[in-house]
Amino acid sequence: MTADVGEQVTADADLVAGYRRNPELFTAVYDRYFHDIYRYVAGRLGAQAAEDVTAEAFLLAFDRRDRFDPERGGLRPWLFGFATNLVARHRHKEARRYKALARLDPAQAVEGHENRVVASVTAQPYLARALASLNGGERDVLLLSALGQLSYNEIAQALGISLGTVGSRLNRARAKIQALTDKETNEP
Repeated sequence: MTADVGEQVTADADLVAGYRRNPELFTAVYDRYFHDIYRYVAGRLGAQAAEDVTAEAFLLAFDRRDRFDPERGGLRPWLFGFATNLVARHRHKEARRYKALARLDPAQAVEGHENRVVASVTAQPYLARALASLNGGERDVLLLSALGQLSYNEIAQALGISLGTVGSRLNRARAKIQALTDKETNEP
């Protein structure tokens, strides 16, 4: 465990201790992690759905705040777990979104982080098709890593899977995307 991760776990444990005494202090959790969760959800479902899904993730976390166990990991992966489970409810919509992005003109994107993500995906339509072709588990792991910027340990905690499963899903996702990228870029 690196010093940064250790410090984060300690800060998370302090937050948990505080909001267990006074639930109003949960707002500090929201303030600290909202942008990370929102950016991840917006990258998966679009800015329009991200507000609602992110709010729902924090509502679930607040309702289950007494179940958080700092011994099992940090608040950040715990929150990403809620967000990923909520995104799973929207999986079909997500796959359709990536297929639609593959057909969009990248010049249509507007400012904002989530829209820059959309622009980068639409600039390479085969990437959107590749993301749509991944199974849900592969897409979850890949996008938690890429959009959420979670470590393997954090992804494992967020999804409740082993480190080996994280690694194998990520490797399969990368291999599929690489194969489709190679195919697309080598076609005339």
